[in-house]
Amino acid sequence: MNGVYMKHRYLKNVVTLSLDDGKCTGCGKCTEVCPHAVFELNEGNAQITDRNLCIECGACAQNCPAAAITVNPGVGCAAAILWGWLTGSEANCGDSGEKCCC
Repeated sequence: MNGVYMKHRYLKNVVTLSLDDGKCTGCGKCTEVCPHAVFELNEGNAQITDRNLCIECGACAQNCPAAAITVNPGVGCAAAILWGWLTGSEANCGDSGEKCCC
């Protein structure tokens, strides 16, 4: 496929990914490890190009030496929504019993 791959979006606006611009050092590790090219470097800092492409694998956060990236791998709101669909229950993003953030 000549380096081109299909970009599949996760569920819209439910990803737990966040980037703290103030902590980012522009090392580019996130761009190297992200399997869906969610990040790009722009003027010495990382930027999230399309948050909805994130699959919440956690590779970016685990490899960020500045701890500028946070994501809850596998336990984000999208997982809660999917579990709700599968079980017929209301989405719940955590152990607190509160409704999902979405």
